[in-house]
Amino acid sequence: MMAKKELQVSAIENGTVIDHIPAKYLFQVINILQLDKGDNAVTFGNNLESDKLGKKAIIKIADKFFVDEDINKIALIAPNAKLNVIRNYQVAEKKLVASPSEVVGIAKCMNPKCITNHEEITTRFKIVNGGEISLKCHYCEKITDHGHIEII
Repeated sequence: MMAKKELQVSAIENGTVIDHIPAKYLFQVINILQLDKGDNAVTFGNNLESDKLGKKAIIKIADKFFVDEDINKIALIAPNAKLNVIRNYQVAEKKLVASPSEVVGIAKCMNPKCITNHEEITTRFKIVNGGEISLKCHYCEKITDHGHIEII
């Protein structure tokens, strides 16, 4: 007998759905995308059942479409998230969040002595993959582990 499938979060007419966010990172994703500061309707669900993640989160943002810089921010926190662009209640485009090889001007170096924390210099990091994403500073070479990534 097939299990009945139900939507756990209501549909949106136009906008973006970010799915497959690990539940523990939901509020970090909301924070880095500054979803609490906009006028768009935002719906989220947390601790939803997921075969892949155990517990996942989902965010639906009405009438909002993300640029690559925002997608790079998501990749730092939730590298396996999926974005669905919705138009007229239909999925018009699917995007996989992919970790870039380098991020510029997105995160802060955790080294208090780094020049980027004292001068007007744009931060630059190489992505280090070893399970969860870490960042290696271009200037001081300090590695910031996933748990300490601070988005600016």
